[in-house]
Amino acid sequence: MEKKSYEHISLERARALAAAILAKAQYSDEHASSMIQNMVDAQAQECHSHGLYRLLDCYNAAKSGQINLTSQPVVTDHAASVVKVDALQGNSLLAFEKGLVLLAEKARANGIAAMAINNSFHYSALWWEVEKISDLGLVGLAMSPTLPFVAPYGGIKPLLGTNPMAFSWPRPGSDPYTFDFATSASARGEIEIRRRRGETLPPEWAIDSEGNPTTDAESAMSGALLPFGKHKGSAISIMVELLAGSLIGDLLSCQTAPLNTSDTKNITHGELIIVLDPACFGVSYESAEGLFKEIEAQGARLPSQRRRTAKQRSDKEGLLISSELLQELDQLAKD
Repeated sequence: MEKKSYEHISLERARALAAAILAKAQYSDEHASSMIQNMVDAQAQECHSHGLYRLLDCYNAAKSGQINLTSQPVVTDHAASVVKVDALQGNSLLAFEKGLVLLAEKARANGIAAMAINNSFHYSALWWEVEKISDLGLVGLAMSPTLPFVAPYGGIKPLLGTNPMAFSWPRPGSDPYTFDFATSASARGEIEIRRRRGETLPPEWAIDSEGNPTTDAESAMSGALLPFGKHKGSAISIMVELLAGSLIGDLLSCQTAPLNTSDTKNITHGELIIVLDPACFGVSYESAEGLFKEIEAQGARLPSQRRRTAKQRSDKEGLLISSELLQELDQLAKD
């Protein structure tokens, strides 16, 4: 197999490239600002499936006419501990940004609060959002259904989304404890990246269109991903559907459809964010730090350490990017 090449680009070039493509797609300046920060942060932390690669998805979504490129999310004080944000068919990042202040205020007043984002186009990694919450000294939990790419355990056809969940715990004087993972065996973006590279998949990640196990990324794209942990991952994925779909009055994964594949189903859906104020619960940061130290003392690493190490490397060397992707993005920006 041909070895794929990578190179480093400056932070300024990454931002300029993203800005050019999003402007060409006609996203509003406000939407583009949130999206650029998100994608460049992800690229700097070598989260390749959610970094500058997502410019392709966002450009194609814009050109499809299925999302609102200039929407102004509507924030509603819905209940004592509930914020609702209607993204109006626009990008979820701006909706999250607009609702975060009120959400944090409610969490500090009541100890716990939730925000439901409805009618949103969501492409980004959830760790970016929950770390905005832990930066405020609060605990954040977020989840969202996605487009239907995953077969339920024992099934053979796409029905569930990759349905990610993310959690972030603030650590005074240190980086937060954060995890973010799809409830599928792999994120859909990782399958797409491997398909582009011509790489095979690990066993038990996917099935083909006939329901047979496959390690071929192209066959997986036309078949279905599998949940992680078999029945356990499948159950958690269904929970995400219920909490971030049915509970907040939004769509389930099976009620949406991938871009340009349906005349009746859209690509937008909902997201649920739950926030807790540690101070209201009598937090013991000492016990939490003791746990983290015990974990590391055994030689285990905490989640997100890899991407933070990558961020330090990017600060010195520039952002790592596939040469093939960079060429494609440069061409898109120029054409």
